[in-house]
Amino acid sequence: MTTVTPTASTTPAAKRVDTEPRVPHRSSTRRRSTPLTIAMLAVLAYFLLPLFWLLIASTKSTQDLFNSFGLWFSHAPQLLSNVKATFTQDDGVFGRWLLNTVLYAGASALGAALLAAAAGYGFAKYRFRGHGAAFNLVLGAIMIPTTALAIPTYLLFAKAGLVNTPWAVILPSLISPFGLYLMRIYAEDAVPDSLIEAARMDGAGEFRIFCTIGLRLLAPGLVTVILFTLVATWNNYFLPLIMLNDPNLYPITVGLSSWAAQAQNGGAGASSDMLALVVTGSLISIIPLVLAFLLLQRYWQSGLATGGVKQ
Repeated sequence: MTTVTPTASTTPAAKRVDTEPRVPHRSSTRRRSTPLTIAMLAVLAYFLLPLFWLLIASTKSTQDLFNSFGLWFSHAPQLLSNVKATFTQDDGVFGRWLLNTVLYAGASALGAALLAAAAGYGFAKYRFRGHGAAFNLVLGAIMIPTTALAIPTYLLFAKAGLVNTPWAVILPSLISPFGLYLMRIYAEDAVPDSLIEAARMDGAGEFRIFCTIGLRLLAPGLVTVILFTLVATWNNYFLPLIMLNDPNLYPITVGLSSWAAQAQNGGAGASSDMLALVVTGSLISIIPLVLAFLLLQRYWQSGLATGGVKQ
């Protein structure tokens, strides 16, 4: 008796393979939109052209600023000379302004982040009488411009004897309603309630839970608040202008403004290259902010991503 061995083409498996519909191969190249590309290039130019102009202008003398093309170097670039003159003008007061700005912005950013984290954690994880009304008050405070509070703040600090001191700049910058709102939203998802309950069962107090667990999990959100407050305090002009009278206490914004006024009016101590020093000082003033963003960028991105995803 002969045995017939079925061929591969007649097996059920082969038939299933042959009859399965084929999925069309998708091209690995993505479709590009020319209008969108042009729009993005326009936005990129909008943000980068002022920085490019500032870099080019800081290599020129005052005369070259007016006599040469604004978006290209002059025949005799003098960046190093401008930087040296900036730090030696008026007995090196620019270096003091830079240190003052670092002190004001650093202390304000760290203090505002810690206060916002504590308040946001409290709003997110505790329920108390007046919880909703208090948080709505915080939301309302976000809508109030800081310049509207400058004069009342000055009168309050004048009564306390804190005008013309570093505290007059640091203390108002510690209050960040937007930072509190951001940390409250972030803490709701970043800090699990089960983890807090487990810590309570182990005998940990509320303050210890916040310091050992809450702050660790809120670290990416803290970086976000630190960056926002750092930039806001670094670029703040109106508050230091009305609070400080001593030039040795000026931040960079007020100091460069005083130099620009001297260059425009030709006041005492003004030199022919004062405007070039203002431009060079402006370039130097943005370098710490750029470094801060580059160093803290990955923490900031992870904080925004984690805060937008439910745990």
